[in-house]
Amino acid sequence: MSSVFIISAPSGSGKSTLVRRLMESDLNLIFSTSVTTRLARPGEIDGHSYDFVTRAQFMHMRDNGELLESAEVFGNYYGTSRAVLERARQAGRDLILDIDVQGAAQLKEKLPEAVTIFILPPSKTELEARLRNRSSDPDEVIERRLSEARKEVANFGFYDYVLVNDQLDASFDKLRSVLIAERCRQKGVASAIEPILESFKAGTNNG
Repeated sequence: MSSVFIISAPSGSGKSTLVRRLMESDLNLIFSTSVTTRLARPGEIDGHSYDFVTRAQFMHMRDNGELLESAEVFGNYYGTSRAVLERARQAGRDLILDIDVQGAAQLKEKLPEAVTIFILPPSKTELEARLRNRSSDPDEVIERRLSEARKEVANFGFYDYVLVNDQLDASFDKLRSVLIAERCRQKGVASAIEPILESFKAGTNNG
C-alpha cells in the first residue's frame, strides 16, 4: 500500500529544497506535480515544475472530480490531480505532495491516513530575510507573503509532524527519518510481513 506524505510550509521556509533532496535520495517516491492556472516562471517546465492549465481547464477538472483538492492562492488556482495518486498506487511507490494549508486540509479529509508534515522557518525575521534574498519581488509582494505566512503558521497544530528548518542538513535528516518511521508502521508493511508470518505459521496474532 502506498503512503501519502503531505508537506506544507510558508513560502521561503526551504520546503522545495528539502523535498528536492528527498526525491533525489529516495527512488521509492513519486512527486505530485500540482496543476495551476498561474503563468510559468523563467526556468519552469510544464509537466515537471507544474502542470500549467487555463482557468477554464482547471474548473473543468475540478467540476468533474479530477482533483483531490484545490485552492486559490494569490489570485491563482492550484490543485492535485487524482490521477497521480492512482499512478503511485499502481507503481507501489509512496507519494509526496507539496501543497499549502488549504489543500492539505482538504486532502486529509479525503485521505485520513495521509501523513502531514509542516516545515517552520526559525523566525519571522529569518523568513523575511530569505524572501528578500532569493528574488527581486517588490516590497508589497514580500509583505503579502509574510502576511500569508502568519496565517499558515497558525495552522501548524493540524499537522502530524513539525520540523524547524534552521539547519538544512539536520532538517533533511529529520524529514527522511519521518518517512522511514512511517514506512515501518504495521499498516505500511502488512503485505511484506505476511509471507514471513506464514512461514512461522504465526498468523496475525501476537505472542
